Amino acid sequence: MRASFFDRPLHVIASALVLAFCLLITTGPARSADITPFVGDYVGSADVVDADGTETPRDMSVSIHKNRNGFNISWKTTTYKGDGRVKEEKYSVDFQPSARPEVFSAAMKRNVFGHEVPLDPMAGEPFVWGRIDGDTLTVFSLFIDQNGGYELQQYDRTLTEGGLNLSFSRFRNGEKSRSVQTFLQKE
Repeated sequence: MRASFFDRPLHVIASALVLAFCLLITTGPARSADITPFVGDYVGSADVVDADGTETPRDMSVSIHKNRNGFNISWKTTTYKGDGRVKEEKYSVDFQPSARPEVFSAAMKRNVFGHEVPLDPMAGEPFVWGRIDGDTLTVFSLFIDQNGGYELQQYDRTLTEGGLNLSFSRFRNGEKSRSVQTFLQKE
């Protein structure tokens, strides 16, 4: 018959409990990176450069705010076409902490249990996540097309004096197809 843990000498049990307690303290829940330095409203403009070298003027704004479970990033772009047309696009994504301290999952819809979850990239929806690395907040969006190809968008928003430096890149199947770099002034 095997002896139980508690049949061991008292000093062995005490040592095991102290070790378990130390592990519990040092491996507690991961803390999320702090969004606070990024919180605010920012505006700017830039010329978006396509893979063929053409440039298109665009006004941009981004709003970053804390919410109940994490934070929200909302952004708007206004594109001015050469023929006089104006195209406006708006996006808003809630992010919540993940099991990784500096990585955030997008909470873009609710599942049948009412929990916020990411969209499904295999259904043609974007898979979105974010991370904070030092003074840079990055948002990635991955799209998978009907043929299994992909598009990856990367928005790097880096804190700087008076606002954010924005660096945006779009890759289609590994090839850079669009990019923009600009400064967004904090309002």
